[in-house]
Amino acid sequence: MSPLPGWRAAFRIARRDAVRAKGRSALVVAMIALPVLGVTAADLTYRSALPTKAEELTAELGSADARFMSTSIGPVKLQQMPDGINWSTPEGAPDPTPEEQAKPVDVPAAFPEGSRYLTERSLPASVTTRHGIADTEVSELRISDAMLRGRIELTDGAYPRKPDEIAATSDFVKAAGLSIGDSVTVRGPELTYTLTGTVELPADLRADALYALPGSVIAPWQKSADRDKTILPPQPSDPQWLVKGPAGAGVTWQDILAANERGVVVKSRQVALNPPPDSEVPMSSMSSGYSTEAETTAAVLTVAAMAILEIVLLAGPAFAVGARRSRRQLGLVGSCGGSRGQVRAVVLAGGAVLGAVGAVAGVGAGFGLTALFRPMIEDYTGNRFGELTVRPWEILGIAALGLVTGVLAALAPAIVAGRQSVLESLTGRRGTRRSSRVLPVIGVIALTAGVGIAVWGGVAGDTAFVAGGSVLAELGVLCCIPVIVGFLGRLGRRLPLTPRIALRDAARNRGRTAPAVAAVMAAVAGSVAIATYTSSSAAQQEYDHVPNMTPGTVALAASDTGADAELPRSRAAVEQNYPVSGKPADFGRVWAGSDCSVYYEEENGCGTLELVKPTGKGHSCPLKGKGAKELALRLSADEHKRMMNSPACMDENYTMVAFGTGDHKIIVGGADVLDTYVKLDDPAAAKALADGTPVLLNSAYAKNGEVTLKATHLYNDRDRKNRAQHPGKARTTTDRLKVYVAPDRFAATPGIRMVMPEKTAERLGLHVEDYGSFYALGRDATDAESQAAYAALDQAGNRAYLMSSNERFRTQDDTILLILALFAGVVTLGAAAITTGLSKADAEADLTTLSAVGAPPGVRRSLSGFQCLVVALTGVLLGTAAGLVPAIALRLTDLRAALERMREDPMQSAYTPIVMPWETVGLLALVVPVLAGLLAAALTSSRLPLARRAG
Repeated sequence: MSPLPGWRAAFRIARRDAVRAKGRSALVVAMIALPVLGVTAADLTYRSALPTKAEELTAELGSADARFMSTSIGPVKLQQMPDGINWSTPEGAPDPTPEEQAKPVDVPAAFPEGSRYLTERSLPASVTTRHGIADTEVSELRISDAMLRGRIELTDGAYPRKPDEIAATSDFVKAAGLSIGDSVTVRGPELTYTLTGTVELPADLRADALYALPGSVIAPWQKSADRDKTILPPQPSDPQWLVKGPAGAGVTWQDILAANERGVVVKSRQVALNPPPDSEVPMSSMSSGYSTEAETTAAVLTVAAMAILEIVLLAGPAFAVGARRSRRQLGLVGSCGGSRGQVRAVVLAGGAVLGAVGAVAGVGAGFGLTALFRPMIEDYTGNRFGELTVRPWEILGIAALGLVTGVLAALAPAIVAGRQSVLESLTGRRGTRRSSRVLPVIGVIALTAGVGIAVWGGVAGDTAFVAGGSVLAELGVLCCIPVIVGFLGRLGRRLPLTPRIALRDAARNRGRTAPAVAAVMAAVAGSVAIATYTSSSAAQQEYDHVPNMTPGTVALAASDTGADAELPRSRAAVEQNYPVSGKPADFGRVWAGSDCSVYYEEENGCGTLELVKPTGKGHSCPLKGKGAKELALRLSADEHKRMMNSPACMDENYTMVAFGTGDHKIIVGGADVLDTYVKLDDPAAAKALADGTPVLLNSAYAKNGEVTLKATHLYNDRDRKNRAQHPGKARTTTDRLKVYVAPDRFAATPGIRMVMPEKTAERLGLHVEDYGSFYALGRDATDAESQAAYAALDQAGNRAYLMSSNERFRTQDDTILLILALFAGVVTLGAAAITTGLSKADAEADLTTLSAVGAPPGVRRSLSGFQCLVVALTGVLLGTAAGLVPAIALRLTDLRAALERMREDPMQSAYTPIVMPWETVGLLALVVPVLAGLLAAALTSSRLPLARRAG
């Protein structure tokens, strides 16, 4: 007998039941549709944002067929790969001689006959803006030509048509405060152009560039430099040619081979899209590659499995409640001769019906949201979608995922419904069933084993064991959730009425509460794991980053020697245009003998100044030199970090030289330098400087409170003034100076090792020159303020420059953490809201009893709020604990790799911190549960619906 008629009836019953219980059906459809929506939108966004090979070629070539360019080795025979990126001389060919390299390459002669071409060259330039001066790149390219469509698009105004016209990218125009019709002057040759339009590069929306006609910038600039030697000549790039081949022919592989004979490298659209066989590529034997398809597939399967688990956990209770509320209908099926299999078929058919509806709704909504938010996504990613790329089989797979998930979510309720007796179903008795005592034991064992496997995998450096152990630990927690929920009921004994009922209701209906708590836990665990790993990696990067200045400061420094007379005007320019706060802290540079900044051409043609570092414990770095590797084998990561941060090792791996100091890193200054730049607020240090005692920031250079300063007073014969004052041979002096030693933490001060009073330097026979000023910043400078300051410095003689901090900003990491928190928060709110809605539908009789015994109307509202709070808070706390397991294990894997690198090179950092994302955890653990409870309470009616008792 065919089973089709039975399934046909089951689907008909399921469809009618879904229409009858619209609210419950809508909840299930929403839970299935939401993940399908997310996966569909992610798939469409990923496929559309990831450029195809053709789109990459359009971004580079526009509508041209090829790009031709010469190399730096002259007109010698080459061989290249079809991608136009890799090239070399033929194997065994002699290296080109300097004479051959100097010969020009006739690139146009390599074009296919009947071709049309455009030339392109770019160069760095400093240009005027509405606010002041900005550095950018100027390209000579006829962007109005149709050959550039797809690569450069006009967004406003018109393309440049005359030599004195120019176009700019939208990003540059916005930062520069310019408008169409404004004048832009290239500084140096003082060439002025009229801004005629704004353009965008679809592949790089954040590009910062100007575009002028060929011959309108480089040639007149070079002429100006030839006439006036004070004008620096332009530094253009090598020319490139965009070529449109003969109609219908393009640029073929044979054309490329012919061009290679002339020393020309070609990137052809036709060849890149349809490469020749390896037998026709002379360079093919040198090609290599790798594939990440297996890793990508594994990641996709893992995400899909977690998504299915999430939906099953969320939608499963809804089917369970639906089956319970339809138990009389299912009992009638059994009383009419239906088998247990047919009863199960009715419930499974309900899952299939709602899964199909949810899948279709999710896919449709995914298309709609992707199209709606496409401009926002493009702005965020920084490139335009070539087109909305749809892969039908992937979309069908996602839809099938929703359908299968609906059936899986209904599987457990179907099994339970099939086991119920007909009598229980018809009379409405639920019966009693004790919780399994074996399941929690299995959960504890799985949790313990999972944590152990994940930690072992982390220590051993095996990410497969980390992943497997983390999943096993999370499944172990899932098995323990019913016991945990049951324990919550006992906590309500001393609580007021409403929270006590909420806790007991959650404990009594574990089949409904536990899956929702598990769903929240799964979402939060994933978010906490990624957020913890991201925060930890960011902390490690921040630790490894070597700043060039103290954060929150900016330095004004002379651009060349003898510029100290112009510094007052430069200081005024900065103070009037930059967001500095407080007074400047002036500093100077110090040297011995003739200044090496001037007399550097001859060997031993200038003096030297050295701060001698003593040897021995506390002075020599044990991680460098003899015995360092043997020591590194015995060090833990924390011990190595403390040693690396010690003053003895501070300058050994990397030292930054700035502020005109040279390797000695001594500056001349007063107490204001300590306060503004060093951030050393110590009256004793300030008094020492006032008394003529230098302040040493790195204690490893001091012995018994003194430093050794070695100076070679060598004067160059060209340094006539100083040579006349110091005739004779060079002399070397070694002075022992009493110093004030700053605390060890100041050894890491960027660019400065010691601050010396000017009178002390003069007493030692050293030369001193005012070199600049340190400023404290009130806030970060805007583009307008930076451009205004550069313009003011230029007007002040252009003898000084601003040096700002290269402090790392983790804006992208912060965005990732915010997205993770929002994702987990939405899932938590959804799971809690669904559980609350189901508990209301499932416990309507209990609420009616409460009202009958005199409970105030507001009890319904507050009870819903506390039920929602219980689910959200329990799931968040368990998810936070579960999410730490993979994060810590993965960081242990990173620690193992870092220790291996450190033991190979003891001066490499092994610091691998584990940093909790407290903002994300706080948002999830405090804000989201409270918000869920408040929303549930606000959206619940306090009025009792009219009901008629049966019978």
